[in-house]
Amino acid sequence: MDLKLKDKVIVVTGGSKGIGNGICKVLVQEGAIPVILGRNEQDVIKAVNTIKDNGGQAFYALAELTDQVACKNAMDSVIKEFGRLDGLVNNAGVNDNVGLEHGNYDHFMRSIQRNVAHYYAMAHHALPELKKTKGAIVNIGSKTSVTGQGGTSGYAAANGARNALTREWAVELLPYSIRVNTVIVAECYTPLYKKWLDTFPNPEEKLASITKHIPLENRMTTDIEIANTVAFLLSEVSSHTTGQLLFVDGGYTHLDRSL
Repeated sequence: MDLKLKDKVIVVTGGSKGIGNGICKVLVQEGAIPVILGRNEQDVIKAVNTIKDNGGQAFYALAELTDQVACKNAMDSVIKEFGRLDGLVNNAGVNDNVGLEHGNYDHFMRSIQRNVAHYYAMAHHALPELKKTKGAIVNIGSKTSVTGQGGTSGYAAANGARNALTREWAVELLPYSIRVNTVIVAECYTPLYKKWLDTFPNPEEKLASITKHIPLENRMTTDIEIANTVAFLLSEVSSHTTGQLLFVDGGYTHLDRSL
């Protein structure tokens, strides 16, 4: 299926690694131009160069996403380079384990800033250009917003806010034909996930204890499987889909795990 994304300019926050990088790879395959936005210059440039070395187009902008001025400046640089914006993928975030019992208010508020405030900032600064192109916004969310996890109040609250903002923006932006959707992730194998697994005495045993509860094929979701759905939602092929929370998780969140 032709997703009709050729030459579309799509900003992807946190696009240098993990799920964000998988999204960029799929966008390149569809002929789009991903703009990787992140704070680590070395990682961002490496990801862009890898795309270019493989024959694709890519651009980047550097920003500390907790700084809304930096978010604006990054978006301005994208518009200066391309003169347009066709889509935004809010992806960057971190499960920072700010819990209730062992956390504190300041750390909780920092988690909100790291995990949802920049979703608003990026969408706000992207909006003038998205109105011109009738572009799309895709937010990346987490199962913690609907299942809970324990010990991660900040991250869970931020993801609940992502879900709510998806529906709120979908309503507010109806007059501009800007669609807004969220792809919710459960257990996706990324470098960051591997780093977490490696903190256990037996990482393979820990991984097996997780995958046995993933109903579809008892395996982790891949970054490319997440990316394929994101690309679909960015494209005009999904032209009448907005305000939706799509779970790409092998049935982990909603199916009976006794299966």
